[in-house]
Formats: sequence, C-alpha cells, structure tokens
Amino acid sequence: MAFWRADASGVTVRVKVQPKARRPGLGGLKAAADGPRLSLAVTEAPEDGRANRAACATLAAALGVAASAVEVAHGATSREKTLHVAGDAGLLGPRLEALA
Repeated sequence: MAFWRADASGVTVRVKVQPKARRPGLGGLKAAADGPRLSLAVTEAPEDGRANRAACATLAAALGVAASAVEVAHGATSREKTLHVAGDAGLLGPRLEALA
C-alpha cells in the first residue's frame, strides 16, 4: 500500500507527525499498522493546531507548493494524519516518491 493516493483535486498523503522535535523535517517512510506513512518532524507543540499547521507547511515546502494548498483531511488530533495537497496529481506524485 502506498503512502499517497491521487484524487480528483490533488493527492492525499498519509503522514506520522512528531511534534516538539529537536530538528524539523522529513524522516522518510515509517511502517504503521495500516501501511507506510511519511514521517514529518515539527518543532511546534500540539496545542491550538500549531503542529498541524507546521506539518502542512513542512510538506508544502518539500513539494514546492503554497502552504495554503495543504490541509489536514483526517486525524487532526492524532499523530497519524492524512493531509490533502491540492494540485495536479501528475506533478505531485513524482515529487512525493522522491521524498520517500
């Protein structure tokens, strides 16, 4: 099972967020019970949605899209989330594969 999937308006990406990390950034693929997820480390605490916004901004920067193009689709209060990236799936797919 892949960590991302194309949909009508872009792609959905399964991620595991590590809030309050020492170093922010991408950590490659991590195994999970329901399939692989892209690991994202953010320095923000999981309070008032700060870690969610930081996770969206981190993924947006890695994909070269605007931060407003990324939003939390599922799992807003969980470390395991599904983020939706608006855009052309044909362009975003290869960029996501390069991150893994």
